[in-house]
Amino acid sequence: MSVALGRERPDAGALEELSALAISAGYDVIERIQARRERPDAGLFVGVGKAEEIGARMKEVGAAVAIFSQELSPVQQRNLGRLWECPVFDRTELILDIFARRARSHEGKLQVELARLEHLSARLVRGWTHLERQRGGIGVRGGPGETQLELDRRMLGVRVRRLREQLEQLRRQRRTRKRARDRRPAFSISLVGYTNAGKSTLFNALTGAQTLAADQLFATLDTLTRRLQWAPGVHLVISDTVGFVRKLPHQLVEAFTATLEETADADLLIHVADSSAADRDEQIEAVNHVLREIAADSVPQLLVYNKIDASGRVPGASPHPCGSIVEVAVSALTGAGLSDLRQLIMAHHKSWLDRAAGRQSVTETRPH
Repeated sequence: MSVALGRERPDAGALEELSALAISAGYDVIERIQARRERPDAGLFVGVGKAEEIGARMKEVGAAVAIFSQELSPVQQRNLGRLWECPVFDRTELILDIFARRARSHEGKLQVELARLEHLSARLVRGWTHLERQRGGIGVRGGPGETQLELDRRMLGVRVRRLREQLEQLRRQRRTRKRARDRRPAFSISLVGYTNAGKSTLFNALTGAQTLAADQLFATLDTLTRRLQWAPGVHLVISDTVGFVRKLPHQLVEAFTATLEETADADLLIHVADSSAADRDEQIEAVNHVLREIAADSVPQLLVYNKIDASGRVPGASPHPCGSIVEVAVSALTGAGLSDLRQLIMAHHKSWLDRAAGRQSVTETRPH
């Protein structure tokens, strides 16, 4: 369900992406609804009349869950759920649910749990009567006169602090491992891009790995890293990072900051874009927005237009209009254009070696 506000035009791409997210989370999409409002209704977001109309349609088609493209306030979410007598989610909760299902590593699970708890803490409003009853006693069960709402909020706070401490410890361990890797210098590459742009398929094609590559949003979440030697003296570390989407929930960006630090520390970013996507340019800008958020926008970048087997684009490299980025069209699935990509990677590797040699020369000739 997508609602255009004010002078906005209905965004069919946003509704299409919401449907793909819902399918990725395991839901069957049986109806798509677009609506328009001047401004969100404080109680029901879509207004009383439209809410009743949607509720009648949901009963008619047998829908058991409603999902909004826009973010709902806790009050709006609760009121709609009561009116329609079914769970109501917004886009943020849907993405958090997908991340919770797909996280596999210990750190990934901690990051997702932290993001979900921080989102849940904003949902602890005076909406449920059982949370307003006072609890007596001392210790874990709450102090004298402490309401269940206050107790739940305090327990959430304790858990959030513990998760942050665990993630900080894992971050320190990662820094230690990075210092060990730096003693054996290797050219580091991070694959970034919009979710389902084909990053994992390209990662497999470049490294020979057999990681999961599926045609769905957020098929893989945990950062995968491979160290390999392409040629004598050419040592590479290639990482496949989590995919991005438009309006990626702030809680996830914050929770995954430790993991995304590796992107900012990379020597080269390979920005993978789906050349067959109708909203390709919007997807590219969404990725660049997240890169700016994590201070990775200054890292040298190759823009790779993937899936040319579906778009009909001719393989090969060409200069980007902005001048500092080179574009290359490839198909990670068929291998078309990968030789051009490898040549560009080798050229960046050579520049990296030259810079490293220059820094070492300056250090050695500096007067004492």
